[in-house]
Amino acid sequence: MTRGAKRTAVLLAFVLPALLFYLVCTVLPAFGGFWYSLTDWNGLNREYAWVGVSNYVEALRDDPYFLDSILFTLKYVMFMVVLQNVAALGLAVLVESRRRSKALFRTIFFMPNMLSMIVGGFMWMFIFTKALPFFAERTGFGWLDRSWIGDPSLSFYSILVLSLWGGVGYIMVIYIAGLQGVPVHLKEAAAIDGANAWQTVRHVTLPMIYPAITIGVFLTLSTSFKVFDAVYALTGGGPGRSTQVIAINIMEEAFRFQQRYGYASAKAMILFLIVLLLTLIQLRIMKRREVEA
Repeated sequence: MTRGAKRTAVLLAFVLPALLFYLVCTVLPAFGGFWYSLTDWNGLNREYAWVGVSNYVEALRDDPYFLDSILFTLKYVMFMVVLQNVAALGLAVLVESRRRSKALFRTIFFMPNMLSMIVGGFMWMFIFTKALPFFAERTGFGWLDRSWIGDPSLSFYSILVLSLWGGVGYIMVIYIAGLQGVPVHLKEAAAIDGANAWQTVRHVTLPMIYPAITIGVFLTLSTSFKVFDAVYALTGGGPGRSTQVIAINIMEEAFRFQQRYGYASAKAMILFLIVLLLTLIQLRIMKRREVEA
């Protein structure tokens, strides 16, 4: 065996345990979910019948709650992709512009990402239901004393606040890495040519960190579609079904009310296809822009 073959064998030996774990815990359940989506299995009985694509037809044609959850999730995704990336990039610029305490501020902004969103949801529930009314009573800011979770017109924004608080730090770190990779001599050359701060950011910094922007948009797009814990902890999909995302709709279909595991698997496959299609389109468009930049 040649030296290169030995090195390849050693590397494969190190990768093999993780690969097997990934195949057993991710790939095989995914194929199993697709199989069950074509059946009427309830998750308990050994016997089930083959129903073909009727679960998909029912979900997309005859299930208004599922269609509403898709629309609400799309609304949530649009807000999150824009707000989280803009906030993360802004924080990254502010942190990198400081001469001192960079590590401290990076830690402070990243710390919420280290907490479980279930814990964060209960924390923000306390803030919305207890802390803000108390603060409004003591300060006279009556507009703070509102039903932030119980009012359908406000609960969506409460979810956005929780999600931004919990996720913006992670994307910020990606943008910080991108900003640190911008060569200093390019900024100095732009300044010598008479470019102001905004022109330097627009024509030098943003094109150089476009790969980081692609990654940030990809992560926020994919994770926002799969959001579950933040919504479940803060509103549970309510009031009513006004904040029900796709993941909560699938969970309720499979485990809480109907126990239609095959039907829920079909909904999960629809979610997978939506995420796959939109992320592929996003990557294709933004990768092309990277080359142009």
